[in-house]
Amino acid sequence: MLKPNHPFALRLPVVAAPMFLVSGPELVTAACRAGIIGAFPTPNARPIETLDDWMRQITENLARAREEQPGVTIGPWCANLVTHSSNTRLHEDLALVAKYKPPIVVTALGSPKPAIEVVHEYGGIVVADIINLKLAGKAIEAGVDGLACICAGAGGHTGSLNPFSFVSAVREDFDGLVIVGGGISDGWGVAGALASGADLVYMGTRFIPTLESMAAQEYKQMLIDSTSDDLLVSAALTGAPASWLKPSLRSRGLDPDNLPVTKPERNYDSNIAPTAKRWRDVWGAGQGVGAVKAVESVQTVVKRLDDEYRQALQRMAAITVPGSGTAANPGALDKSPRKLQEVHS
Repeated sequence: MLKPNHPFALRLPVVAAPMFLVSGPELVTAACRAGIIGAFPTPNARPIETLDDWMRQITENLARAREEQPGVTIGPWCANLVTHSSNTRLHEDLALVAKYKPPIVVTALGSPKPAIEVVHEYGGIVVADIINLKLAGKAIEAGVDGLACICAGAGGHTGSLNPFSFVSAVREDFDGLVIVGGGISDGWGVAGALASGADLVYMGTRFIPTLESMAAQEYKQMLIDSTSDDLLVSAALTGAPASWLKPSLRSRGLDPDNLPVTKPERNYDSNIAPTAKRWRDVWGAGQGVGAVKAVESVQTVVKRLDDEYRQALQRMAAITVPGSGTAANPGALDKSPRKLQEVHS
């Protein structure tokens, strides 16, 4: 078994990715209780008093879960900080990070430096969101513990690099924690990501239509009804390339084939609510949207992912001769489609 490059006890090497206006304390807690990492962006909690309340809820609920179920794997939680200069609340966010001590802090849209000293002081780790090698180099120079490679296929603000080539390139210069995200929606993809050199997988779209997410029911249903053909990557709405659901654009009177060319000014101020419906009422998704079939609990989703992941590991073991890296008996492999079968751990 590949030894993960992180200190966390996890059921599955997956992060329920931080999603704007979707991830909240209920989703984070449910993800951690299911044995994966639960994350949320701090701008979801406005005003600052709400963020204080969310962090208190998460820490208390997870402490209670560990007391009530001492033999069950409870994953760590993660706060996602916007370190862009327009976020005037950053110092207040960092004060709450120091107070509640999330084991993982992911920084986005700016330098990770403001978070590193605070988080390292209490023994946490800092991961920087990156979309290219230039940003990776800057984050490594700043002293981050990990990199979250946002690749082509990711939902929301997305990257453009292939996940396999991105992880391979990052690994040439970095031996820390590597998270990869971009269109990975099942346990087979998780196994593939780890085989490529990643330690953890970001999975966002898969967790939007869960009972515990803050997404509107209409949003959840749209994901169930959509495939990757229903996606459009555009910077027209937020100023940065993002992956949008075409049906959502149409429902708000926007033509996916004729979006504005002028990019709006970016603003990530956590003190204010979104000033336009483009943030709140136009919905995004990643290329793994086709895996969404129903609204389910986080626990149910993670159980399915875990089963698929174990199937993938078994398949790898079945086709590889120990020590040789060659196929053992390719002709004996089951060539049927990937249908979920009962897997005993």
